[in-house]
Amino acid sequence: MTGTHRRPDDVVTRRGLLGLAGLGVASSAGVFGMWKAAGRPAPLSVSGVPTATSTATPAPFQDVAGKLGGTVPFTAGKALLGSYLGLDGMTYPEAVKLRRGQIGRDQAITHVFYAWEDKLPDRIEGMPKGSVPMVSWRGPKYGEILDGDADDLIAAAARRIRDLDRPALLRWGWEMNGDWYRWGGAKNDQDTEGYVKCFRKLRKIFDDEGAENVSWVWSPNWNSSPKAEWNRIDAYYPGDDYVDWVGVSGYNLHSEAPATLFDPVYAKYSPRKPIMITEVGSKDYGGTTKADWIRQLTAYVEQRPAIGGVVWFDTDTHPSYPEHWRLDSLPDAAAAYREMAGNARFSG
Repeated sequence: MTGTHRRPDDVVTRRGLLGLAGLGVASSAGVFGMWKAAGRPAPLSVSGVPTATSTATPAPFQDVAGKLGGTVPFTAGKALLGSYLGLDGMTYPEAVKLRRGQIGRDQAITHVFYAWEDKLPDRIEGMPKGSVPMVSWRGPKYGEILDGDADDLIAAAARRIRDLDRPALLRWGWEMNGDWYRWGGAKNDQDTEGYVKCFRKLRKIFDDEGAENVSWVWSPNWNSSPKAEWNRIDAYYPGDDYVDWVGVSGYNLHSEAPATLFDPVYAKYSPRKPIMITEVGSKDYGGTTKADWIRQLTAYVEQRPAIGGVVWFDTDTHPSYPEHWRLDSLPDAAAAYREMAGNARFSG
């Protein structure tokens, strides 16, 4: 058994994410498809809610030729719907079985979290057949990578992911534009270029180890903290040659519309990269507010053709927030999520 462990820097905010422990083999069926170009998106609005920006979004991938998404391909009109799944009192296979019965399908992305020092998974027990693993891998301070001392650790991690022997998403050093993680720019002397160098170095080592099954996900938080010019999101971008998917984390914590959370990243990167909402959840404000927000999210994704994945933070075990992010915290929320799961837009 290999899993993740809680680290001291994991308990500061809700973003101190707990990993999952189980391991097992799964098929790679269902993740390969034809590469297609997407059409121009609809106007940037959802259910009458104004967007975060008035700038029109260019047609996705207008300047891009060839494959999109790497070994986990993007297919226009088909978003992968998955989750980080951790339910109190349940093993992962038990939670998977529960969700299958509730929403009528399995998750298309299995999201797991690992600490920097952990062995990355070469199997994920209980993962639904055909599901794509997405490994979120924590980082150290930049110097620990750039000085070469971690080269062996990185190479060993690459070999384990390679041994999954199936396409996998790797999301290293997520939410780097926040001030809550040791791999963020705020905790590394505002050295955004150091993050870029680390990301590129990791990819090179993985490539050298033959981990050709990895699709690389670069995943900032929807807004930066601190809000400063040096900490703008694009300052951390490793470059198109190093990124297969652009991810973004965003939670409805203060009645934010999906467009508020995701449009800035979508507008900037969708012309050339597929977009994945790598972490999302909604707070319950009473009444039908959570179900309403899930339906807003569904409509939002329907209007954004470059979104190729949505990954819900489906848990009630996070120690730093009282909210239960699990999709079935309310019956009407579970019904809204089931509607989303049955929508053809989420059939990737």
